[in-house]
Amino acid sequence: MKVRRWLVAGLLFGALWVFVRGASLTPRSLLANFVVGVAVGLPVAYLFRRLYEEEVEITQPITAIPYVIRYVLVFFKEILVANVDVAYRVFAPGTPIDPQVIFVPLRVQTSFGITTIANSITVTPGTITLDHDTDENALYVHVIDGRDPEAIVEPIRTWEDYALRIFDEERSPEDPPPEITVHPPDYPPEPKRATDHLDAAQSTGESTDVGPDDEAAADPEADRESETDVGSRDESDTDVDSNGQTGGENDGR
Repeated sequence: MKVRRWLVAGLLFGALWVFVRGASLTPRSLLANFVVGVAVGLPVAYLFRRLYEEEVEITQPITAIPYVIRYVLVFFKEILVANVDVAYRVFAPGTPIDPQVIFVPLRVQTSFGITTIANSITVTPGTITLDHDTDENALYVHVIDGRDPEAIVEPIRTWEDYALRIFDEERSPEDPPPEITVHPPDYPPEPKRATDHLDAAQSTGESTDVGPDDEAAADPEADRESETDVGSRDESDTDVDSNGQTGGENDGR
């Protein structure tokens, strides 16, 4: 059975409002907040109905409900753990940190799935989504302590497993997740020596710019040859002066 997608979106907005509003866990409070959310969500969804597909399979949102609940539970658990971790780092300044940027390829491909994962990362303290690479379908995630990238990405993969079911993606949670990388891969950079660029140039066969003073200092044979040449020129000048004086005396006679 298919229904208009904007109707489903409006109902989802109503359910989302219940969580945003923080309604108490009583039937009256839950129902009242859901009605308010639907009253606001349906007109908004109708106004922006061109952004959605015209129809959606009604059974898909129903089958997605268990995964939505699991997603929310795991999400709030990660927020709680991250809040405690960040608070501890604030009150214990000596705690080591290692900020890094992790390149996380995704299996979800729909805009709703990507946005959900990206926003979940940003809302969680200690992590933030910097950018989405559309060519690689991957997120750049900045973390406050990236010494164990796999542990950082583990909850993201859990969210993605549920998002694959919720948004009826082509891929499934059984598909192996793509491999992550630390960006840049040589972070933190190793200390560089002043002569590293010379060694690299010699290994690649490139020429290096060396001044005359450096050549003279590097080649003592050249210094001795230069001194010999200077001495020869001085002797030649002396001979010329002597010959000139002798010629002048002969002319005087």
